[in-house]
Order: sequence, then structure tokens, then C-alpha cells
Amino acid sequence: MTQIIENLSDISDRYDALFVDLWGCMHNGVKAFPSAVKAMQDYRARGGIVVLVTNSPKPRAGVAEQLVGFGVPTDAYDTIATSGDSARSAMFRGVVGEKVFFMGEWTRDEGFFEPLNLLENPIDIQRVPLSEAEGIVCCGPFDPMADPSINRADFLYAKTKGMKLLCANPDIVVDRGEVREWCAGALAKLYTEMGGESLYFGKPHPPIYDLARRRLAELGKDIPDSRILAIGDGVLTDIKGAMGEDIDSLFISGGLAASETKTSVQPDAEALNIYLETEKSNPTYTIGHLR
Repeated sequence: MTQIIENLSDISDRYDALFVDLWGCMHNGVKAFPSAVKAMQDYRARGGIVVLVTNSPKPRAGVAEQLVGFGVPTDAYDTIATSGDSARSAMFRGVVGEKVFFMGEWTRDEGFFEPLNLLENPIDIQRVPLSEAEGIVCCGPFDPMADPSINRADFLYAKTKGMKLLCANPDIVVDRGEVREWCAGALAKLYTEMGGESLYFGKPHPPIYDLARRRLAELGKDIPDSRILAIGDGVLTDIKGAMGEDIDSLFISGGLAASETKTSVQPDAEALNIYLETEKSNPTYTIGHLR
């Protein structure tokens, strides 16, 4: 059974590094949460390392730029691992082919296609219409408010052609302020349910955790998993991923599951346990909001 805590500092001395989710934990898609920012600053002041681990399809530099706009200062974290960087690496290795059909908002996701110089001989990715494509690169829906089912016709065609769908963001939904939006994960889930093959690179799947550990190594840190704490508000992404990696986790109940866990300042213990049992999730700790 999860342990409800009052503050991160209650347990932070047990860990040398944090893998921290962004949306719902550090910000709400519009502005930063001051208490979460201070918690990260305090943790780093005591010598801890903060790796922001996000299912954003953006490259690391794009996320860093976005955080400035949200009001998350650079002294609140050490480095960033994004689903986008993990998925980009796979794309430039050719996992869905050279000619790809792109799904997303180009003005937001253009950086996903920027050359990746870390690979030897990356392939030349070409964006083409679906009828000419070898595979699909999905950074998100064309319209985040539209039901994913509007893509059924395109997905049926893609499935019959044997196309793979590269999902750059496994999140199903996200709350931008008070508005809930669909994410790339919802489209990948639909494609899989229709019999297509979806490839995932963000939480809860292993590639992004491998990337997060490489980010630690870039900082000259060799930290065992037993000294890493994963923090997030998604039981199907953050907590499930941590459980799969055998990493301790802190569930932020006041994010995506605020209603189900009856969280205002802190979750209702009975509602929290019912929710976690229903979702078959077992976070090590739970807190209402990161602080």
C-alpha cells in the first residue's frame, strides 16, 4: 500500500536523483507550480540531481525553451530526457521507413525533424502524403480537442499497407490549464486496437529510462536504481514505468487523477486506495501536489 507523505523532503534524503515528470507536476501547461519549483531547488541545494523526464515530443532544447515561458527556472533541474529525443533517434535509424506521414501540429513539432547529428549515417527522412508513406510519425493529433476516432479511415488504410506508427508521446490525455486535450498516445492506442503496430519511446516504456540514465552519465553521475525516485501524476505512464524499471515512485494525486482521488491539498486515503486498486498501480509514495 502506498504511503501518503506531506512533503518531498520527508523522503528525499533516501535518493540521489529524481526522474521528474513535467506536465501535472512542475506545470499545468500554462504556468509553473511555485511549490514544485521550490521543492526541486531545495533538493538540488542539498546535492540531489533532478532529471526532468517528459513524454513531450519536443527535443530537449525545445522543452527547455518552453519551460522558460512557463516560469520554470533553470536552477530547478539539471538535465532533461524527452520522449521526443528517444523517438527521433529511432526515426532517423529508419524504424518506420524513410518516407513518413506526419501527424501533429507542425508549428509546434517542427523541431522533431531537425537533423540528429548524434547518429552515424542517419537516413534522409521525407514527409509525404499518407498515400506515399512507408510509415507514420505521430507527435499528436491534428486537433487535440477532436475524438481520436476521426482518424479511423486513415488508420485502416495504413494498417492494410503494413505501416508502423511511431508514437512520440505515449500520454493519452493532458490538462492544459483547465482544458483536457488528447495526445499522441490516444492515436497510437487506437491504431493498435485496429490491428496496426505502434512503437513507443516515452513513459512507461524502457527507451526513455535508458535515455534518462544516459543523461545522468553525461553529468558524471553513476547512481544505482535503488537511489532514484520517479515522480509523476500518471499511473499508466510515470508509475507504471517506474514499477517496470524497479524504481521507487511518488504519485502526484492532484494531477490527472485529482477527481478520482478526491485531492484538494491531499488525497482522500480511501478514494486513493480504490483508485490505485482499480488501476492495479502501486506507487511507493503519494502526495497531493509536488512540494
